[in-house]
Amino acid sequence: MDRRVVVTGMGTINPLSHNVEDLWSAIKAGKSGIGPITKFDTTEFPSKIAGEVKDFNPSDFIDSKEHRKMGLFTKFAVAGAVEAMKQAGLDKGNIEPYRSSVILGNGIGGFEIIEDAHRVLFEKGPRRIPPMTIPKLLSNEGPGNVAIRFGFKGPSYVVTTACASSTDAIGQAMNAVRTGLSDVVITGGTEAAITELGVGGFCVLKALSTKRNDDPEKACRPFDDDRDGFILAEGSGILVLEELEHAKARGANILAEIAGYGATCDAFHLTAPNSDAIAASTAMAGAIKDAGLQPSDIDYVNAHGTSTPTNDPLETKAIKLALGDHAYKTKISSTKSMTGHLVGAAGGIEAIISIKAIQDQFFPGTLNLENPAEGCDLDYVPGLGVPGKIKTVMSNSLGFGGHNGTLVFREYVE
Repeated sequence: MDRRVVVTGMGTINPLSHNVEDLWSAIKAGKSGIGPITKFDTTEFPSKIAGEVKDFNPSDFIDSKEHRKMGLFTKFAVAGAVEAMKQAGLDKGNIEPYRSSVILGNGIGGFEIIEDAHRVLFEKGPRRIPPMTIPKLLSNEGPGNVAIRFGFKGPSYVVTTACASSTDAIGQAMNAVRTGLSDVVITGGTEAAITELGVGGFCVLKALSTKRNDDPEKACRPFDDDRDGFILAEGSGILVLEELEHAKARGANILAEIAGYGATCDAFHLTAPNSDAIAASTAMAGAIKDAGLQPSDIDYVNAHGTSTPTNDPLETKAIKLALGDHAYKTKISSTKSMTGHLVGAAGGIEAIISIKAIQDQFFPGTLNLENPAEGCDLDYVPGLGVPGKIKTVMSNSLGFGGHNGTLVFREYVE
């Protein structure tokens, strides 16, 4: 079966907002969600900034008794799903449980749970480890709790491919609907890795920006010559995917169509991408082909655009290989310049931004791009975004381990 798949709901918790509309308003205004880390003392950390979620109260979305049993990444996932399901007009009363699934991306799981339990172990001994430690830290508890909340009894699982996790999860969700396995899937991704272990671990990899701790809003500079690393961020980006006829039959408001997915692996190195960019470009070309489109049909590319010395020119090379001459005619931007890098949730929030770009006919900008780096010679929409005609968007995610994922969204037309 090859059924059309549409998006009927979206929800998010992120450094810029607690909902989709406020996120999009901030993206259009070129606001940054990056600031000093407040979760722990950063005195000994080379990188002292991140995209923290501000003023998040899980009780606004989840019963207090229940959210005490969840890690922060799970709370973000459930909160995003609550908004997405509300927009989709779905709840336990109008879904077929065994035709409804949850497929979420998550890169790391509950780091803060591990750290807290580790402290208890060494200070008080193994018998004092909190009893919910394992259930709260496991990455599959994100989709598990979402499934419990909404009564989805179809397949429920997590996809873990580092920074490509939620893009791959959305691709798997699309295929689950296409092939007839499910009619409705809650998908996207979630992450909560701004902890001492998370920040410290990325610091020793030399992956995070350290040059602008005193000017955090200027620190994330995708494609700029003065970039020096990515900015760790947290939150969730959740979508409701639905089979077209199923959505139409219940009078759902269709936001966009998800038309293509491509995925590859560099099979090269655990952290460094292959400089030939062939695997990344093959994922992009595969998504375009899967959508039944040509490279010239792509109006906008939401780039992975991490603001690292390695990623930005390599992704540019991959886009050129995938789009050919059309790469020079296509607008490209990295919205991580505003949100920071949500790791396993990055593809989810960027899918939402891609869909809003289609709905609003607006190309998001790349904040802080002042002097394009060598090898970065495409139109990255520097600074603030601009209005323009957008029917089709390609969204890229490239993760540690060589994982490459690309999605294609397009304007819904009957």
